[in-house]
Amino acid sequence: MSAQKNPPTPSAGAPVVLPGGRDTLKSVRNAAEKGDANAQNSLGVMYSSGQGVTQDYRAAADWYRKAAGQGHAVAQYNLGAMYETARGVLRNYSEAAKWYRKAAEQGVAAAQLSLGLMHAKGQGVAQDYKAAASWYRKAAEQGLPLAQFSLGVMYDTGQGVAKDYQAAASWYGKAAERGNVAAQFNIGDMYRKGSGVPVDLVQASKWINLAAAAGYGQADQVKKSLEEAMTPEQTSQAQILALKWQAERR
Repeated sequence: MSAQKNPPTPSAGAPVVLPGGRDTLKSVRNAAEKGDANAQNSLGVMYSSGQGVTQDYRAAADWYRKAAGQGHAVAQYNLGAMYETARGVLRNYSEAAKWYRKAAEQGVAAAQLSLGLMHAKGQGVAQDYKAAASWYRKAAEQGLPLAQFSLGVMYDTGQGVAKDYQAAASWYGKAAERGNVAAQFNIGDMYRKGSGVPVDLVQASKWINLAAAAGYGQADQVKKSLEEAMTPEQTSQAQILALKWQAERR
């Protein structure tokens, strides 16, 4: 199984919609300066993304810190990401883990995933695969595809949890349905080998086709070997299923 063990950390902050232009920017700034935590976080995102203001990571980190200090969960996650990526502050994995933990304990799925990744890599915290799997699970149960994939990897490799190919296939399947390309490849490969799921070349080909279409490295080679083992009818059925999956997500 070609299981990716260290998925990338998600980026911080969602764009802020400012339908009122400069007037809305002014009102957000005024509210932030008066101590409104939501406005402080929003202003941080604006500085981080350069939306309505000149991009300034240091200012973004400052506003995130103000909101995070008031217990604003998303700001805590955003500040942790600034420390992890060295944007506006010096890189400090311990500080990143501290703020991720605060946000994760408040239920922010991205923070739960990020904290899990830090435990898996031993960045800012002791390497602890069991803790990584626990945080992945919390985020995965909220529907975060990268967390679902990461938890699948843990079950696939037996890191932090007992090896369980059925559980791996289940989490890969959830992530694959949500568009995670590595999960699409892995669940396809499991269907090809009958690992955790019954052998099903049509399902295998469907997922491998989708991974190949997205440019996943090994998928083209596996796709070719699958097609050599399949009947024309099976190949056609797999292609139809892949096209249907793509059409339903446009």
